[in-house]
Amino acid sequence: MSYWPHLMAALVGAGITIQVRHERHRADDDRVAGSRRDREFRRGPRGARAARSRQRRARRAGSVATVPTWAWFGGLLGATYVAATTVLGPKLGAASFLALTLAGQMVAALLVDHFGVIGFPQSPLTPTRLLGTALLVVGVLLIMRR
Repeated sequence: MSYWPHLMAALVGAGITIQVRHERHRADDDRVAGSRRDREFRRGPRGARAARSRQRRARRAGSVATVPTWAWFGGLLGATYVAATTVLGPKLGAASFLALTLAGQMVAALLVDHFGVIGFPQSPLTPTRLLGTALLVVGVLLIMRR
């Protein structure tokens, strides 16, 4: 039995943990842009046209170079998840795929929290958190048992 699909599903789950931080950056950028966009929409049809015109100009070919690196990385992680769902889902089954991605996400989240990387606050590993993750992994094994 090959365990590559199982490992890939867990790694895709770990990528989701990282994507959360990248989505936070995007939300911060949207909040800044959104306040201006909201003001324009409150001004009525003329403001809405101005906002749409500004968005169209921002999407022109020259604007690709201005996209921040984190946005490309977050998009790549999202596309990887969609591709993995398409390829691995039928091989593993829906429950097994979801359980493996959740376990990978939890293990990655524990490591990210413990080391305080990619902008998350540092939160050390505790026996309780390790036990919770171990129980999650046991649950994954039970779900995958046929």
